[in-house]
Amino acid sequence: QVRLVETGGGSVQAGGSLTLSCLGHDVVCLGWFRQVPGKEREGVASRDIYGETSYADSVKGRFSISKDNAKYNLILQMNSLKPEDTAMYYCAARTTCYSTSLSTSHYNYWGQGTQVTVSS
Repeated sequence: QVRLVETGGGSVQAGGSLTLSCLGHDVVCLGWFRQVPGKEREGVASRDIYGETSYADSVKGRFSISKDNAKYNLILQMNSLKPEDTAMYYCAARTTCYSTSLSTSHYNYWGQGTQVTVSS
């Protein structure tokens, strides 16, 4: 059973930055998603086994994803945050990742989520 633990959420003013971390031992295929109440969960960033990354259009140029293999951490660096980035952020894992994917249906395991709140 894959266990994912997200940390780093919190509250920040618009224009600020936050760094989220997902700890998942021996897991290489990871992605970040977010969800607000009443809306579907959406893909934010994905990384494939070759190190290629993809991002939702709404976060391109502001968010970046990286992996610390030594610590099995998937890092989501969020800069220039906007109030519309407010959501519960989830780390997710899938069994294969020969390409990036922002589709929830491609992921098998989910973390418990960490709240990000951006005030104007």
